[in-house]
Amino acid sequence: MKQDRFLIAILAGIAVLVVAAFVLFFVRQSNLTYVSDNNPAGVVQNFVLALHKGDYEKAYAYLADAENKPAFEDFRRPFAMKEVDISSTDVQISDTQLLGDTATVGITFSQFNGPFFERGYRNSERAELKLEQGQWKIRQMPYPYWYYDWYQTTPVK
Repeated sequence: MKQDRFLIAILAGIAVLVVAAFVLFFVRQSNLTYVSDNNPAGVVQNFVLALHKGDYEKAYAYLADAENKPAFEDFRRPFAMKEVDISSTDVQISDTQLLGDTATVGITFSQFNGPFFERGYRNSERAELKLEQGQWKIRQMPYPYWYYDWYQTTPVK
């Protein structure tokens, strides 16, 4: 009898922890806000946040106006159609390196694709930005926030 109560108490404790984790996850997601985009790190953070919020027009506005820039629909489609899935990706922005009118921003991605206790992966890369008419614009971002054919030249047949 005492063992049954002990087991029920342990299971109830685990259930409370799981519920608390879900609540914190969803509260944290809904509290994310845009920051000032007058610096490269702010532009990268706002670009990522806009994609997570499904605000593709805002995210598209942060792309550099370079040759072979994707049309808006070509930009939106991979995210909207889940060809690129960022729903289980967490991003941490680190250092910014400035060199004239170009900058790189360190980004660490953590992605969790499996069940609760399956390990995901963590990857650190850099985003590239360029100063265009007084505003920082993204020239390149690491996957999964960048699609493979953006800014690529079309092969001549």
